[in-house]
Amino acid sequence: LCLWGHPYLNSIFLLFFFFFSLTPWVPVVGLEIHAQISSNSKLFSGSQVQFAAPPNSLVSFFDASLPGTLPVLNRRCVEAAVMTGLALNCSINKKSLFDRKHYFYADLPAGYQITQQRVPIAVNGSLSYSLCIDNKMSQMVTKTVRIKQIQLEQDSGKSLHDDVRSQTLVDLNRAGVGLMEVVMEPDMCCGEEAAAAVRELQLILQTLGSSQAVMAEGQLRVDANVSVHHPGEPYGVRTEVKNINSIRFLAKAVDYEIERQIEELESGGTILNETRAFDSKLGCTVPMRDKEGKQDYRFMPEPNLPPLILYNARSLPANMNHQQVVNIDWIHERLPDLPSVKRAKLVEQYGILPEHSFTLLNEAGLTEFFEDVIKQTQMKPKKVIGWILNDLLSYLKQHSLTVKESPVSSFLLADLLNRLEKKEISSTAAKQVFAELWKGEGKTPLEIVKEKKLQLIQDQEDLERICQAVIDGQENEVIICQCRKDGVLALPHLLGRTRSSLPGSLV
Repeated sequence: LCLWGHPYLNSIFLLFFFFFSLTPWVPVVGLEIHAQISSNSKLFSGSQVQFAAPPNSLVSFFDASLPGTLPVLNRRCVEAAVMTGLALNCSINKKSLFDRKHYFYADLPAGYQITQQRVPIAVNGSLSYSLCIDNKMSQMVTKTVRIKQIQLEQDSGKSLHDDVRSQTLVDLNRAGVGLMEVVMEPDMCCGEEAAAAVRELQLILQTLGSSQAVMAEGQLRVDANVSVHHPGEPYGVRTEVKNINSIRFLAKAVDYEIERQIEELESGGTILNETRAFDSKLGCTVPMRDKEGKQDYRFMPEPNLPPLILYNARSLPANMNHQQVVNIDWIHERLPDLPSVKRAKLVEQYGILPEHSFTLLNEAGLTEFFEDVIKQTQMKPKKVIGWILNDLLSYLKQHSLTVKESPVSSFLLADLLNRLEKKEISSTAAKQVFAELWKGEGKTPLEIVKEKKLQLIQDQEDLERICQAVIDGQENEVIICQCRKDGVLALPHLLGRTRSSLPGSLV
């Protein structure tokens, strides 16, 4: 303290303070994603899996944790996890273990969740994803996030809070449904990156069929771990934003939490190690519970389940019944083309722009619609993609419809584009026909063209006669004189007159 007044030390302190006040913050984002496995039955019981079933109508004795009931592992869930691990470049553990994770909620009847804490089914993978630079689809960059592990675990039930009656009801239909928890390392730095990574994972899961991954139905839920620190310093205290069920909300929640933490630290505050929730109406995160007193989950081996043993072609015993084991190589050979491969094929096969391939795959069913149109039309794919993205997709978004719900089928659009390609109608008229097709009145493009008199005039003599009639009109005498005197100044006016005299919008 006695040295504080020294001008040299004052300058050092001020420079030190000034440097750290201007040093940019480095955000760090890691994700934990729970994907519901696409299976007819639950992970350890034969209860059916169905969204929006009547409450407590799909609950077995094991799901309700009645004494004496034992878990029976669902083979389909194991295969889905292996398939997902292979698609995410993971190493598949031939021996994985199940554990009990103890915690007490009303919607967890057993008082513990069966998961894979010690040795999960897949580890050390990676996921490549692409995102736009400055929101420009033409400028995209590819990044990679490491996958720490994929583990099988049970879902819990659902608590339904009745504020009017001040009570909570429990629905156990979801209890015991199979989940894959995909743990991503903290390799992301903003909401846009987190959203792009989750969207790519969602596409992969849907392509594999291992999960329908419909976020609106709770089949894909995201927990985001967010912290900030100065460059060269250790990671800061992180907060966890729980149960985000929308990719758009994920981006907003992460970006808000980054800004909140920076503002808190720059104002002299501290960040609490807490769990928060994203309020979509307010556009901010709100505290749920703090983690300062770390909860002891008392992990222990699951005594009722033996180790999960997987095989490959080399380790599979000769006398083993193939129907009773999971063969990693067999699953690997049957992996479908992943989204990244599909995009590359679309670009190579049809000559479309890379950014257009992303749009095609991002909209469910749009790639199939595009390829169906290509098969039925003579128009080049580069022109077809313009109609798909600028017209069809625009109409779908305006009316909040999916591709399957489109009133314009691929057959009707192909018919329309064929008539445009043959120059039976103009591009302006084609837009009018498309708008009429969208009404879903059952008319064909040809019927609409004839009804609205939109066909192009092909006979040159007819066109010359119409043009001559416009020129011969008494009201155009002054225009004609001006045209002869000033060259082309009056031509736009004459062209406009000619267009208006044609039946319908033909040019």
